[in-house]
Amino acid sequence: MSDHDLQQLIDRYVAVWGEPDPARRRAAVRDLWTGDAVHVLQAPLEMRQAAAGLGFGRLALEARGHDALESRVSRAYEEFVAPGGYVFRARGDADRLHDVVKFHWEMVPAGGGAPAGVGLEILVLSPDGRIAADYQFIEA
Repeated sequence: MSDHDLQQLIDRYVAVWGEPDPARRRAAVRDLWTGDAVHVLQAPLEMRQAAAGLGFGRLALEARGHDALESRVSRAYEEFVAPGGYVFRARGDADRLHDVVKFHWEMVPAGGGAPAGVGLEILVLSPDGRIAADYQFIEA
């Protein structure tokens, strides 16, 4: 994968989270992830603390397969982007080692300003270049 191809992948990945058209969002999910791909999110701090209080260790949220991934992406879009509050963008630090890609993204107010959220994405690519595993860490 060339640097150009890597940047295109990151651009497509970030764009899907802000895609307003459900049909285009659905198609983008199928283009980006394999049919059995998994998206694993480190649970937000409040959820991890609540789980720890119930005696649970590490808490991770997981979406597997196109339907679950589409639901996950759509939910994030509806909560953060659709109301006009935020947009997602890559931070420009993408790197690749064999079939693993890492980059940071941020959620910024649509009108500009400091990021309201920052995450680290770790993608494991399948031989066809689509995402087989997607690990998301919310860092701020």
